[in-house]
Amino acid sequence: MTAVVSLVAVVGAICLLDLLLTFGVIRRLREHTEIISTLQATSAPPGMLAQGETAGEFEAVATTGEMISRETLLGNTLVGVFSPDCSACAERLPGFLRLATHFSGGRDRVLAVVADMGGDPEAYRERLEPVARVVIEPQGTGINEALRVRAFPSFGVLDESGTVLVSGLDPDRTEVAVPA
Repeated sequence: MTAVVSLVAVVGAICLLDLLLTFGVIRRLREHTEIISTLQATSAPPGMLAQGETAGEFEAVATTGEMISRETLLGNTLVGVFSPDCSACAERLPGFLRLATHFSGGRDRVLAVVADMGGDPEAYRERLEPVARVVIEPQGTGINEALRVRAFPSFGVLDESGTVLVSGLDPDRTEVAVPA
């Protein structure tokens, strides 16, 4: 009987030690996850031109027939670039719509570019037109090329000369950094 009690005590001690080690590993994994998330957020390349860079010359026709070019930008202009086949675009579209609705200067200072890559750009056009001037163009041309878009969705704020004041991949983070 003494041997069974001793054996149970040893097994219990081993289980307790294993449990403590498991909790320690879980704690370290959480710390590493936070560190990796922070590094990814700070070191991710922008999806378009970075702060301080200037957009190239461009001319485009909005879906409503308006002519849009770098010279027609009025003050600070919010820009969002989307692709119909992009799941992240669908996920971040509500944030862009919310930001565009409250952006200083209204619809005339919001530009949404939808890259026509074979998906259905009309669904984006319908949702974006009430709050933005919408341009649908082939990927890698026009405004996409002028802003050197490398990822979808991409967001930014351009001043009247076409210089990027802020850019990023998340409209909610763009909102915080929008200059007055």
